[in-house]
Amino acid sequence: MTRLSSDFYQNEDVSSVAKQLLGKLLFTYVDGELTGGVITETEAYDGVVDKACHAFGGRNTNRTATMYLAGGVTYVYLCYGIHHLLNVVSGKEGNPQAVLIRAIEPKVGIETMLLRRKMEKLAPRITAGPGALSQALGIDKQLNAKHLSANEIWIEEDLNYKAPEIVTTTRIGVAYAQEHALWPFRFYIKGNKFVSKPNS
Repeated sequence: MTRLSSDFYQNEDVSSVAKQLLGKLLFTYVDGELTGGVITETEAYDGVVDKACHAFGGRNTNRTATMYLAGGVTYVYLCYGIHHLLNVVSGKEGNPQAVLIRAIEPKVGIETMLLRRKMEKLAPRITAGPGALSQALGIDKQLNAKHLSANEIWIEEDLNYKAPEIVTTTRIGVAYAQEHALWPFRFYIKGNKFVSKPNS
């Protein structure tokens, strides 16, 4: 399979990038273990103009500095002091857009994922939700600011989903963003069970 090119990530239409990432293959190689699967759910965050985005209003801190890099790197942060969340930085350098990877359908290294998630058998909750998928794939702060063609984490071409196969809805857990919480910036593959709730 071919890894996605930097041109793919540097598209400045972040919702388009979020939709196009559906069906692509996300892999990690951590502690000698290869794990990965099909991206099934994403959320777009539109930089300085988006109240739900960490870089809203031009915030540039130690944490958000990675978002200002040219698209094609990872932005991994700790949420509520518990869950590491994986974002794909998109857009041009200086435009801090990102796509949160919310869920994948496991394909490779399922035994390793089960161990990391302390689960005995495969069920959607293994990788449905951004904290769950990071735990399953061994993603933590060590994978922040990595190029998405690195040996530790990368995304490969696979399927392209068309509009009828994609559900578009509002983002989860961003009520603080007021009117921006209503933006239709969450996307998932229709009918796929490896998707976080709510899944209509």
